[in-house]
Amino acid sequence: MLSRLINFLSACWQPSLGRSVHTGSDAAGRQDGLLWYKDKGQHLTGEFSMAVVQANNLLEDQSQIESGSLSTLESGPLGTFVGVYDGHGGPETSRYINDHLFQHLKRFAAEQQSMSVDVIKKAYQATEEGFFSIVAKQWLMNPQIAAVGSCCLVGVVCNGTLYIANVGDSRAVLGRLVKATGEVLAIQLSSEHNVAIESVRQEMRSLHPDDSYIVVLKHNVWRVKGLIQVSRSIGDVYLKKAEYNRAPLYQKFRLRETFRKPILSSEPSISTHELQPHDQFIIFASDGLWEHLSNQDAVDIVQNHPSNGIARRLVKAALQEAAKKERNAILGFEED
Repeated sequence: MLSRLINFLSACWQPSLGRSVHTGSDAAGRQDGLLWYKDKGQHLTGEFSMAVVQANNLLEDQSQIESGSLSTLESGPLGTFVGVYDGHGGPETSRYINDHLFQHLKRFAAEQQSMSVDVIKKAYQATEEGFFSIVAKQWLMNPQIAAVGSCCLVGVVCNGTLYIANVGDSRAVLGRLVKATGEVLAIQLSSEHNVAIESVRQEMRSLHPDDSYIVVLKHNVWRVKGLIQVSRSIGDVYLKKAEYNRAPLYQKFRLRETFRKPILSSEPSISTHELQPHDQFIIFASDGLWEHLSNQDAVDIVQNHPSNGIARRLVKAALQEAAKKERNAILGFEED
């Protein structure tokens, strides 16, 4: 259906997966200081590029690309799976997702003998429930695991259909060629769940009408209960099950009042897109990239440079923008 589909996977330029990056059967990559990259690799429907920069002491993020059977059955559907797992509070949740989400997806696809929105929802739910069981087992020895979570952005290409699923604030952006003008336009494919967005704050208020402090502006940043910016995630059990929002969890994570229903959700927003020949490439990235590059800026970089090493170029462009903002802030300049 497509003459060419290129997946450019760029995980967050902040906490990184570093050497833990998983690219199916081919995990070879290069290290340049804190930058890890794989300039070019092949998957079932094209090629990909990956890059990430470590900024935190802990490697909290993971990502993966799987190509081939999307089912445990040899006769199952063929396609490509992309996952970006932006962890927070620690690496445990993102690592768990990396190890289990795709396996759940394959199992449910085998049961239905096809790929579907329902298969993806079930895979997310099974992954969430599996991590809950890990927290329950480790609670007494490692109670802080209850405050570990991860955003989870997934793309699945199967039979000419692209499925995009997301919890949290990572983003998938498509570059689409406009034949009449030759331009490549940026089209955002994913829905984000960050209370910095007014509509997400309204959603939280409507879901929790009796809680006037469900979202709080703290140090000029909107946060759920003053604690976390995302309204959906995998993990973060301390905001989903009240029995884990107590000692011996660190006091900074504990709410003064109990809650009767989960504050955060793990329900993914899922969209489907029939791929067309003028769909050129997709950028999968966590929020560290999008804080500094607009959708169109990122697409322009990809379109106007060679595909080899393009993810590395994107990450470096975001780092340069971040450094520029920091420099201007120190000098007292305002961005235009």
